[in-house]
Amino acid sequence: MPAKEMLEKYADVALRTGVNIQKDQPLFIMAPISGADFVRMIAKRAYELGASDVHINWTDDTLTLLKYIHQSEEELTDIPDWIIEQRAYYMKKGAALLQIRSTDPDLLKEVDGNKVAQATRATAQALQHLRKYTMNDIIPWTIITIPTDAWAQKIFPGKSAEEATQLLWDSIFKIVRVDQDDPVQAWKEHNATLHHARDVLNEKRYKKLHFQSEGTDLTIGLPEGHIWKGGSSTTEGGTEFNPNMPTEEVFTMPHKYEVEGTVTSKKPLIYDGNTIDNFTLTFKDGKVVDYKAETGEETLKHLLETDEGALHLGEVALVPHESPISQSGLIFYNTLYDENASCHIALGKAYPTTLEGGSSMNEEELDKHGVNDSLTHTDFMIGSADLAIDGIFADGSSEPVFRNGSWAIKFD
Repeated sequence: MPAKEMLEKYADVALRTGVNIQKDQPLFIMAPISGADFVRMIAKRAYELGASDVHINWTDDTLTLLKYIHQSEEELTDIPDWIIEQRAYYMKKGAALLQIRSTDPDLLKEVDGNKVAQATRATAQALQHLRKYTMNDIIPWTIITIPTDAWAQKIFPGKSAEEATQLLWDSIFKIVRVDQDDPVQAWKEHNATLHHARDVLNEKRYKKLHFQSEGTDLTIGLPEGHIWKGGSSTTEGGTEFNPNMPTEEVFTMPHKYEVEGTVTSKKPLIYDGNTIDNFTLTFKDGKVVDYKAETGEETLKHLLETDEGALHLGEVALVPHESPISQSGLIFYNTLYDENASCHIALGKAYPTTLEGGSSMNEEELDKHGVNDSLTHTDFMIGSADLAIDGIFADGSSEPVFRNGSWAIKFD
């Protein structure tokens, strides 16, 4: 384990910058049992900062794997009411949501993929009505990670579990700025940089983005009234929070019916405990009409079959190749990290907050504006050192946005 001081700094920045816990606010934590000591630190600090209640939802990779091996598909897809009611209770009370992710990327690779896909779909359907609390920024929420031996050794093959885990802790601390003297201040400065980038993009009012790199020639339409976001967000009640730690992206929503061309992944995607790698999607009228993958094609098929919305895009995000995560030279086999090393797009649900007035629109109005809806929201990485992006205006003129994987726009 790393030094207690570093863990305490990590807990503090997750609470003060991540969810920005408020006095008398409940805190709902989803965490692996392997991180119990760290979670206790978070709970202690949360109460010191004024939290009224800290509730932990524990998970465990070993127990999860046993469930998938031994339970039937019928049992796995029967989501108990108490799980839904428990989550709803805290969301309706305005709790802050902190997710601590720490999963073996290959956890379910030997499990029947159809069984996993059906269980994932059933859980998403059961909790669908609660997604508005995070997708619409009704409550503050954030996602952070802590190492597991299996995850660490996937990133650092050939190292012992102890060595790999320490290396991963060191990488996490650096990437989320915990290694700095004042992580909270460092995040304020980082957020200011991302806010400036999103403000410049919002002034551009691009009609389309055209992506080109090896294996990719893709045009993404942007709906009228789209909003670029990045860095910290603000809840309906005015609380500033950081949804992802780390984050290096600025993002908005594509028009669900205006995506054309082919895109090729540039980093592995871990989905449902399996790896999808070197895959290509072809879009027509916004919909995936063809796909192939060198690794995990069956898993990709299950993802695309989640529902109709899984065949359309819900996010487009820009990340320069010189982001600190990219420059680390590591593949993390974890979307939270890998998506912040590379431009990415997401299959599935769009964030209504990335459209003017989107948070107050009903499903029909959102669809009319080109806003995608789905049970899934799955990011995958498409950025690389050779990526070029052009911004196309309503009059058909264009300008460089990215060249050689980095910003071509001047932000001064």
